[in-house]
Amino acid sequence: MPLATIKPLLLLLTLSLFAPTAALAQTRDVAGSRDFPGIGRFAGSVISGHQVKNFDTARMQAAPFRDGKPSGTPRLEGRITRIAYRTSAGPSIVEVSRNFETQLTKAGFEPLLNCETEACGGIPFTEAIEALPIPQMWVDGFNYHYYAARKSEGGRETYASVVVSENNRDIYAQLTVAEIGAIENKMVDADAMAKGLREIGRIALYGIYFDTDKALIRPESRPTLEQIAKLLASHVALNVFIVGHTDSQGPYAYNLDLSRRRAEAIAAELVKTYHIGAPRLQTAGVAHLAPVGSNASEAGRALNRRVELVAP
Repeated sequence: MPLATIKPLLLLLTLSLFAPTAALAQTRDVAGSRDFPGIGRFAGSVISGHQVKNFDTARMQAAPFRDGKPSGTPRLEGRITRIAYRTSAGPSIVEVSRNFETQLTKAGFEPLLNCETEACGGIPFTEAIEALPIPQMWVDGFNYHYYAARKSEGGRETYASVVVSENNRDIYAQLTVAEIGAIENKMVDADAMAKGLREIGRIALYGIYFDTDKALIRPESRPTLEQIAKLLASHVALNVFIVGHTDSQGPYAYNLDLSRRRAEAIAAELVKTYHIGAPRLQTAGVAHLAPVGSNASEAGRALNRRVELVAP
């Protein structure tokens, strides 16, 4: 058998063996995850994947595929939330789908597309769905249900989609919500940083981005990192603490470690890419111990997820 044929077969075998192990191992929500307010989850599900980006793009299927190609695929910009759920054997794809549809209707959403496998467009349709990676989410191109809807409220548009499929008798569902909005200007330049450090001893930065639950700096953080480097290059006697902050979602110990690792990642990037002397940078993480907004609201939590430069 040709090597080109063997490799895909080995990959398929590996995934099929791994799937039940992963499903059996997970009995609780992934760390730092939560349901989308007003929508929730199917009873008995656990969150297997969770991703929130304050500003990103999402592709939403608003019409079935025609001749294997999309016929209605708006590209949406704004706050994007993706939540994957796993439900143990028992319910059907249809039952889980209908429950999500009911919740979205109650939340004020109006349907754009409601289809099953062949009516949606089969495998090509699933390949266009921006699903979270395996094993967080599984989509079987031969057996799935897809629902997309839109809500307009107070001049603001929100889109939502749910894809439900099955793997090894477990039901997987991914809810994607796109809250449409213009990107917020979070840039703080070197002069503003210097002013904050001089006048109150600290400056909050919201322009450094990380993937959910990770300490890997995203490329769009570069403008803010450049301004930090410019600040330190122009004030050669200045040393700073880099302090990571989180919201209160998730366990304290987890948030403490995450905030510390993110601060360390920023310091490491400033040293490696911008040639700032390591002794000038000290790092700390304080989790959610120094909120600047209420953790009871999403707006407050967004304010609390930040990095601060602090004068020694």
